Amino acid sequence: QVQLVESGGGLVQAGGSLRLSCVASGRTLSHYAMGWFRQAPGKEREFVAAISRNGGRTSYADSVKGRFTISRDNGKNTVSLQMNSLKPEDTAVYSCATVDGSYTSSFYYTSRTPSEYDYWGQGTQVTVSS
Repeated sequence: QVQLVESGGGLVQAGGSLRLSCVASGRTLSHYAMGWFRQAPGKEREFVAAISRNGGRTSYADSVKGRFTISRDNGKNTVSLQMNSLKPEDTAVYSCATVDGSYTSSFYYTSRTPSEYDYWGQGTQVTVSS
């Protein structure tokens, strides 16, 4: 059984930083591209960042580019999201997910499309106060 568990969320003032982590069990993450998404109350789920199987390619939403950094440690089966210069509009539940294996034959594939992801974590709350 595949499980993804996020941690690192919390309450931070605008301009502050948080580091989210996603640890997987039941799946070897080095075989899969990964992504982070977020969902604010009353809004649809939104792509945040993605990373390829080997970490050689990353992709970011325009709203977080230059502030957020996605990384992975395949040896620890972990993907992280470093979030700097946080803004109140970053407030949301952040979830990590793995890309369906049928899409990840390439070591450099990344995805912004939620339907291409097959397993999701339960999410961690990030709240940024103004």
